[in-house]
Amino acid sequence: MRALVAIMPLAAAVATMAVAAPKKAPAPAVAPKKAAPTVAAAGHIKVDPAIARAVADPGRSAADRARDKYRHPAETLSFFGLKPGMTVVEMLPGGGWYSAILAPTLAAEGRYVAAVPPGKATESFNALVAGDQPRYGKAAIVTYTPGQQTELVPAGTADMVLTFRNIHNLLGEPGQPGDGDAPQAFADWFRALKPGGTLGIEEHRLPEPSDAALEKTNGYVKRSTVIRLAMAAGFRLEGASDVNANPKDDHDHPKGVWTLPPTFALGDQDRAKYAAIGESDRMTLRFVKPQAGG
Repeated sequence: MRALVAIMPLAAAVATMAVAAPKKAPAPAVAPKKAAPTVAAAGHIKVDPAIARAVADPGRSAADRARDKYRHPAETLSFFGLKPGMTVVEMLPGGGWYSAILAPTLAAEGRYVAAVPPGKATESFNALVAGDQPRYGKAAIVTYTPGQQTELVPAGTADMVLTFRNIHNLLGEPGQPGDGDAPQAFADWFRALKPGGTLGIEEHRLPEPSDAALEKTNGYVKRSTVIRLAMAAGFRLEGASDVNANPKDDHDHPKGVWTLPPTFALGDQDRAKYAAIGESDRMTLRFVKPQAGG
């Protein structure tokens, strides 16, 4: 009986310790990680058939088609997610190189809107549309004045806003403070897009270690600058592609990016050298306007 009596106090003590032992605090909740931006290699972009048909259209000018090998329009637009039924705003279309692909792609089911500066640019684009009604007949043109708030389309109705090699123009001249007209432009784009809508940007790429002052003089812009401007407006970076990268371009030319084709700002001086480089090294970035609460 002594052995049993000796064990009983010990068992009681252990039971008391078990009851008194503090419970472990629950593990803190971990917020779900946001998906990292996708990186699409040039050879891994599935081209939309409707875009491929528009690019292959023999009605495009020979001069435009000669640039396809540098600009990869079918892959670029497919990477951005262009579909024939979308409402798409093209910002500052210039001579209409991409317009000649976008307008017919969207003509049957969607809507193409060109945002063009007032004056000669608008006159020139109007002449382009009037000169080829089968291609541009359904195109809409809205006047866009850089630096001023512009309703490109009714707020929240665009599926996609696209701009090609224009961010350096929006950053302004060397004497213009800050980011020039770019913040207002990004705000206009954000307002125009539906929640979940896409902002697609292609731009000449300035290496990150370079002097940022070059962004207002040589036509190249840092990737970090574009991302900063987009995020400040509310966008989220969704994807990037190297489809328009050019490792032959060292980004250092006497007259900036315009030294290269198709501009050849030096004329015949070293023309063969710059022709061998080809068009500029470019970033291709896809941003999204987040869904409510996203």
